[in-house]
Amino acid sequence: MANIKSQKKRILTNAKRAERNKAVKSELKTRVKNAVKATGSEENEESLRLAVKRLDMAAAKGVIHKNQAARRKSRLMKKINAAG
Repeated sequence: MANIKSQKKRILTNAKRAERNKAVKSELKTRVKNAVKATGSEENEESLRLAVKRLDMAAAKGVIHKNQAARRKSRLMKKINAAG
């Protein structure tokens, strides 16, 4: 355990941020999975829109890199277009 006050605070804030990032990443996986699963159904567009929105929000907040968000969106679109 750190002795320096600022380092103790840094440990706490890092833990909070890690937990938040974990939740966001988990939601990303769920949204993408739901978008792929909904391919061909009437709720396809809505689930795809939500998945893309969450990817963009995660990139904007710095949870994932903007290039990673772009790559994931590209691969998601490829999967959906190939299936549909």
